[in-house]
Amino acid sequence: MGSEGAPGTRIHVTGFKKFHGVAGNPTEAIVGRLQEYVMKRGLPNGVSLGSCTVIETAGEGAVKSLYALLNSSLTSSIEGGDTELLPGSSNVDRIIWLHLGVNAGATKFAVECRALNEATFLYPDELGWQPQRTPIFPEDGGISHTIQTTLPVYEIVQALIKKGYDVAPSNDAGRFVCNYVYYHSLHHAANCGFKSLFVHVPLFTKINEETQMQFIAALLEVLASI
Repeated sequence: MGSEGAPGTRIHVTGFKKFHGVAGNPTEAIVGRLQEYVMKRGLPNGVSLGSCTVIETAGEGAVKSLYALLNSSLTSSIEGGDTELLPGSSNVDRIIWLHLGVNAGATKFAVECRALNEATFLYPDELGWQPQRTPIFPEDGGISHTIQTTLPVYEIVQALIKKGYDVAPSNDAGRFVCNYVYYHSLHHAANCGFKSLFVHVPLFTKINEETQMQFIAALLEVLASI
């Protein structure tokens, strides 16, 4: 998976556990299988798969764990004994955090362009928090403030469409934990030099599990090429 010792891109992936109304989150299954799946399929030279982590579907109560996870990619040792250094080091040029979430009402994949500085949860998260029209970072301004990903979303989408996938760009990651985690990740990325991207997937009843695994593997390949 990638050329060992050569500068390149390392991609870390997160998914979510169950939450209100979704007892079986497809992203938990995808992330749980991804290491083995990619090992069999392979990745282009210059890209490797880092950590694959399923996180709690929670906002404020899970922020400390989220930041510990994001920071671990900057300095920690990874499986195989290679030490991952900061972007620009001899080991890794780029670190990308790819966050996966489910949109239970969707019938296609969505690549999220941005996150909104607003926490408004229609129902409590898995730790019981239910904010309403609350700025995620008050110092960033009001709830209408957004942070854009620095990755080229439209280029990514077009490459995936050419590979045969039903996928579209999106400017609205919702107001639940997906948007909350994405905003934190983008905010931290701006300070630490990594890249961040959020992708919504449908339920397996809309697009089956094997097709979704193929889509995520194809997405890793596209991210390696941009």
